[in-house]
Amino acid sequence: MNVAIVGTGYVGLSTGVCLAEIGHHVTCIDHDEKKIKLLQKGTSPIFEPGLEELLQKHILSKQLHFTSSIQEGMKGSEFIILSVGTPSKKDGRVQLSELEKAAEQVGAHIEKGMIVLIKSTVPVGTCERIKQIIRNHSKNEAEFHIISNPEFLREGSAIQDTFSADRIIIGYENRDAAERVKELYRPFHAPYVLTNIRSAELIKYAANAFLATKISFINMIANLCEQVGADISEVATGVGMDARIGSDFFRAGIGYGGSCFPKDVQALIHTAEDENIDFSLLKETVAINERQQQILLKKAENVLGDLQGKKIALLGLSFKPNTDDLRQAPSIAISRSLQERGAIITAYDPVIKKWDSASNGNVQLKNSVTDALQNADGVFLVTEWDEFRRLPWPALLETMKRPAVFDGRNCFPTEQVEACKKIEYYPIGRKPIIKSNGESS
Repeated sequence: MNVAIVGTGYVGLSTGVCLAEIGHHVTCIDHDEKKIKLLQKGTSPIFEPGLEELLQKHILSKQLHFTSSIQEGMKGSEFIILSVGTPSKKDGRVQLSELEKAAEQVGAHIEKGMIVLIKSTVPVGTCERIKQIIRNHSKNEAEFHIISNPEFLREGSAIQDTFSADRIIIGYENRDAAERVKELYRPFHAPYVLTNIRSAELIKYAANAFLATKISFINMIANLCEQVGADISEVATGVGMDARIGSDFFRAGIGYGGSCFPKDVQALIHTAEDENIDFSLLKETVAINERQQQILLKKAENVLGDLQGKKIALLGLSFKPNTDDLRQAPSIAISRSLQERGAIITAYDPVIKKWDSASNGNVQLKNSVTDALQNADGVFLVTEWDEFRRLPWPALLETMKRPAVFDGRNCFPTEQVEACKKIEYYPIGRKPIIKSNGESS
């Protein structure tokens, strides 16, 4: 089948290479000509495991093409997938201008029988609005079909999630069009959920809002554990074994970030408000998350005192491992707060090589963990990259002015920390471990 994808961000590009892998002919379209030239050379503008390999493979196989011309990209395509960004406005509502602009361009070149899939995350009712925009800009009044097809890809595992999807949501008006979409995705062997369009739009928001709430819940339990002497790792394991609850998204830490959860929770709150529903549960989810992002700072002030002039090293800047995405990353809130308190901030991240100090806090990026930790008064573990778990921590702690480790992701089991002769270890929801020359205190 011939597929055109408008937008080459995480979703559009990941979807494109995966559709090419299962045999479809895919043309990805983006108005950013610099990005298109990069992609045509087989270079991915984003860090996503496995993506660049598939990108290069299917450029060579001629299954995958890139263009900045929407007319060229749509020509001969049966499916048009819209996956442009829908960021938040300052008030938390969804910015739809890019999607609307894409719809106008699609409308100018729409042909009879084309199926338009909206994969961008959008508020309820948007698909109907986009359909009308396309129709208004159609020169030949071609009959087409609209499908709501939300994605559930996790950054850092988008390729794996595409090939091992839990479900494929198809919100439709025309059943024949829905059946064609099922055929498009058939090689993925995922279960289908066929709904009306508005239900499909709401499924995406409801799923992400629930997961965000689950994270805030376990973080509150972690804070309670610290007060009553319980261990959040043991509590989460015991609770998560309940099949009705599950263990996914049930790890305590410094809160959620990224391009989805913060944006989607706020969007759902506003959708509810527009319908005169006070979604207080989600408002508290947001408030808990904002407080949780400051928890390492509070621990550091309790241990180190005034942070003015203290050197604090951050390990990990991206909002999660295996991505270079800084959108709504906890590292930004932490850096800003440290800067406000006069701390000297160094940082290392395996893939983040650029940092906007003017907006995100004055951080000195280092090329290695060793450089970041040199003479530091404390280290914040912000992102749980696997390489941090494998580091020679006893030797690294010797390079610090004070071996104070504030673990925002509970990366290390107790036995690994106990192996260090000298360490001050402050996890989330677990008892601190303080050792001086091999002695526990």
